[in-house]
Amino acid sequence: MEYLPGCNKRYKDVEYWNERYQTEETFEWFGDFAKFRHLLVQHVRKEENILMLGCGNSALSLHMYLAGYTTITNVDYSSVCVESMAQRHIDCMGMSWVCMDARRLAFPDSSFDVVMEKGTLDAMLVEERDPWNISDASVQLLHEVLKEISRVLKPGGRFVSVTFAQPHFRKKVYARQEYGWSINHYHYGDSFHYFLYVLTKGEELSPEDAALERRVHSQTDDLPTVVTFLDDENEDFLTNIGL
Repeated sequence: MEYLPGCNKRYKDVEYWNERYQTEETFEWFGDFAKFRHLLVQHVRKEENILMLGCGNSALSLHMYLAGYTTITNVDYSSVCVESMAQRHIDCMGMSWVCMDARRLAFPDSSFDVVMEKGTLDAMLVEERDPWNISDASVQLLHEVLKEISRVLKPGGRFVSVTFAQPHFRKKVYARQEYGWSINHYHYGDSFHYFLYVLTKGEELSPEDAALERRVHSQTDDLPTVVTFLDDENEDFLTNIGL
C-alpha cells in the first residue's frame, strides 16, 4: 500500500498524517457508513449535534450528511487534513472542520449530543504489544481523551466508538465511574467482526462493568496473558486490524 509508514509508531506522528493527506484522497477504517448504519440509526437522531473526533479523510461524515445528519463538527490534529476536507465539503451547510487535539477540545461543557470516533483510539494504541496490558502512557493518553469526550457531552448524550477492539479489551478502558456513562456494545461484519460501542452520559455502569473497573484499578485482574499483539514493530497496523 502506497501510504504505509516505515514503522507503526509513525501512525502517532502528525507529520506522517500531514504528508499522507497531501495526496491521499480518502481512506476508510473498519468499513464505510453502510456497514453499521443499521446500528447507528438506533442511537443517533438526525437532528442532533455531532462531533466527529479524528475525522481524517474518511467519507463517514459526508455519508452521514447525505443521510440527513446535517450538524457535524469534524476535528482532526492534521491541519492539512482539515483544510483539504473543509474545501472539499464547502457546499455542505452545517458541517464544519477544525484542527484540534482530542486531549484538549476547545468546546464548552455539554456542547454535543453525540461524539463519534472510528479508528481514532485504535490509532493511539499502535505501539502496544499486549492488548491485555496496555502501557501506563497509553492508559493516560486515552484517559485524557475520554475525559474530554465526557465533558463535552450533554446529559443523555452518547459517545459512539467504532473499533476492532473486542469488549474484553476495550471495556477495561471505558469502564470508569468518572466518565459518568453506561456501556453497550454491538458488532458488525461477516468474516471479521468490528464493534460499535455506545456510551450514554448520565447512566450508571452496569454492576458487571463497575466490578470490572474495581478489578482493573486494584490490579487484581486475573485475565491470562496472551501472545503479543504485534509481532514486529514494522508489521503494518492496517494489516493487524484485518482491513
